Amino acid sequence: MVSIFLEMPLWRQTKAGDEECNRAVLVAVSNFHHRVPLCRRPGAEKDAKRLHRTLTRLGYRVDIHTDLTSHEMYTLFKTESERPVKECFLAVLSSHGEEGCVFGADGKPVRLSHIFSCFNNSHMEGKTKLFFIQACRGGELDDGVTVETDSAGSDVIEDTLSQYLSIPMDTAVMYATTPGYGAFMHPLGAVFLQTLCILLEEEGGRALELTRLLTRLSHRVAFGFQAKGRLLAGKKEMPCFVSRLTREVFPFAEPEGGANGLSATTLVNPEYNRSRKPSIS
Repeated sequence: MVSIFLEMPLWRQTKAGDEECNRAVLVAVSNFHHRVPLCRRPGAEKDAKRLHRTLTRLGYRVDIHTDLTSHEMYTLFKTESERPVKECFLAVLSSHGEEGCVFGADGKPVRLSHIFSCFNNSHMEGKTKLFFIQACRGGELDDGVTVETDSAGSDVIEDTLSQYLSIPMDTAVMYATTPGYGAFMHPLGAVFLQTLCILLEEEGGRALELTRLLTRLSHRVAFGFQAKGRLLAGKKEMPCFVSRLTREVFPFAEPEGGANGLSATTLVNPEYNRSRKPSIS
């Protein structure tokens, strides 16, 4: 496992004595244990390096973890969910997968619903939580086609609705692909995560409200990517996201006017920030 921390820009540094900051955790599985029938994913390393560089420039303290087992992933996110965070916590999970799970380096499934539910606690209450999932959610390709994708066979199939219900309040989850379909991985990186970095590096991209950014990411991948080759020519990828956000957030924008400017959890219309009463309909 590799952990990397770099200094934040001055505009993102917290006050003296305050250890809280916006944090990002990148989990990339490239190599699987011996006898695990899952192919190597060299592009995951490229994605992790570029994401680290991009997010660090945006003021996040970034921690990279590579080739974790399923147990190590559960332990990591349980620990991360209890650590202090200033305004926004961001996580990227990149591995082989099926609907409702990704796979650890030991080949065992990691249920996404369990990961999401870890963040339904007092430590993360009112904080923006953002997850990017680079993994297949099924396999629509013929068995005879030889291609590197993030799909893998699994006896663990979790109901999509149950997975969504586990997502805490003030959280958005974006998947590289829709349920039942494969997500493409290239040795130079995944089109989904590479496009995310491109958008954040483009002029004006970091200033977008989160749901606008995610919508733009979906459009860019869906209409700008097309697989090549005799067998896969024309194949596409369509990302999608689920939001339980209760406000408009700008997790990558530089605050105007320094520390007193726009924050990651600013409501555009504060008058709508009322207490929420539980109800059943």
